[in-house]
Amino acid sequence: MMPRVTIQPVSADDAEELIMANLASIALHEPWVSPCRDHASFMAYLARCDGEKTVGLIARERESGRIVGVINISEIVRGLFLNAYLGYYGMAGMNGRGLMAEAVALAVTYAFHTLGLHRVEANIQPDNKASRALAERLGFRKEGYSPRYLKIAGEWRDHERWAILAEEWDAAKGEVSR
Repeated sequence: MMPRVTIQPVSADDAEELIMANLASIALHEPWVSPCRDHASFMAYLARCDGEKTVGLIARERESGRIVGVINISEIVRGLFLNAYLGYYGMAGMNGRGLMAEAVALAVTYAFHTLGLHRVEANIQPDNKASRALAERLGFRKEGYSPRYLKIAGEWRDHERWAILAEEWDAAKGEVSR
């Protein structure tokens, strides 16, 4: 079955549409994430997405081409660790249909098969029920709780740590483990 979404690395061509989608989704995003909402913050985001330490992916609905959400694979560490953090957020009007679950699944497959990572960790605020449910649905396991873990919108916020290993991902998807 063909996925309903595609993912592509963020590019300068995404600026206007992503900013507009983020502005239209403020009520959905807050207080969980503060994405780019103007050209300057978009350019700063794009500069961070260097493809080495951070990969920013734009998820689009295949049929309409509309932005479904954003998935970031960040703090990529090579060597013996082969680990990264996963962050994601969806857009208003595109939520509630499982499109972000498909997009995040594509991004996790990308992290393991294209980037060659061994482990991916998603840090999620405990009250963010939608993000927690998505991570659980995709087979991530809760590994712990970190008080005042990450500063978001000027406040230190508690987070739960959810993770999955490449071999767990491949086994759950019926693929041959590396």
